[in-house]
Amino acid sequence: MSFWYEIENVADVASPALLIYPDRVLENLKRMIAMAGGDAARLRPHVKTHKLPQIIRMKRSLGIERFKTSTIAEAEMTAMEGGQDILLAYQPVGPNVVRLAKLIQRFPQTRFSALVDNEWSLEEISKGAIEHGVEVNLFVDLNVGMNRTGIVPGEAAVRLYSRVCNTCGIAPAGVHAYDGHLHNANFVALTSESNSVFSSVLSFIDRLDNERLPVPHIVAGGTPTSSLLLKHPKVEVGAGTTVLWDFGQAETSPDLNYLNAAVLLARVISRPTSDRLCLDVGHKAVASEMAQPRVRWFGLENAEVVMHSEEHLVLRIDNAEQFAVGTVLYGIPRHICPTVALHNEVGCVRDGRVVERWPVTARARCLTI
Repeated sequence: MSFWYEIENVADVASPALLIYPDRVLENLKRMIAMAGGDAARLRPHVKTHKLPQIIRMKRSLGIERFKTSTIAEAEMTAMEGGQDILLAYQPVGPNVVRLAKLIQRFPQTRFSALVDNEWSLEEISKGAIEHGVEVNLFVDLNVGMNRTGIVPGEAAVRLYSRVCNTCGIAPAGVHAYDGHLHNANFVALTSESNSVFSSVLSFIDRLDNERLPVPHIVAGGTPTSSLLLKHPKVEVGAGTTVLWDFGQAETSPDLNYLNAAVLLARVISRPTSDRLCLDVGHKAVASEMAQPRVRWFGLENAEVVMHSEEHLVLRIDNAEQFAVGTVLYGIPRHICPTVALHNEVGCVRDGRVVERWPVTARARCLTI
């Protein structure tokens, strides 16, 4: 009896390879919509997780038309697939200001937006918009505790939002609040932390309302807090990992119920000692920014990572003799988003066979703009 992740035509698939199972992706998308109470408009899933036009089409087939991206290339790919509302969840600087303006020119039927957290950037984006004859929708990016980007909710943030509403070439899109520092596996504790963080966002929006400033959209949270933030009316959640899932997110968010829809395929390339296996999955095939294990291998649950380099992964395991050189192994990565970005293409698995190879289109930093 074969397992769900195994493929029949494995002899045709060079390793290391990343496999995508679209039936499972579709089920995850349906679960996301169900989590949003059946309202796909409450979702703004992050494209950075998969970077694939095929999954954009799957999202749109279920009524998801709002998207979150990190790069101009991701935004362009999404627009090419007909995405109606695309947030570049990044503050454009340098040439990216002009690239965003050109994107707006090229896809007039798509609503684009971006982030801003300071007045200098606001002026630069305004200049680029005016020079190219476009209007740029901007979300004020709030720093709600992650301290990566954003402006702390307060008087200065109110002034910035007011300026967004009154700057030529700019239209207010709303507020963006990413709480990526919240990832408590204890759901009760996570709920308390999320409520505390989001209260500052609600207070900020109340201040904007008192100033009679429009707030068209509220985009908040990531995967861990998505189910909590969906309880707040009008909030769009930016969860992205839910589409493909990984074992790191499953550990962080045990309350969420999604299917693994992306699997790494590897082979044993050497048995250098009696208790070691060397696999062909190095840093260049799986995200390596997190602690080991970076992959959970089916059938190698007791293996210990000894060494991980550019093209090699060495494991220590008592029964290494049971795994001949050439043995095919399957595993779930700890962090799927940067793992996808390491692969030029993925294998699309249907009915137990790789039937197509999908180029990871938005892995590139630049497509045409």
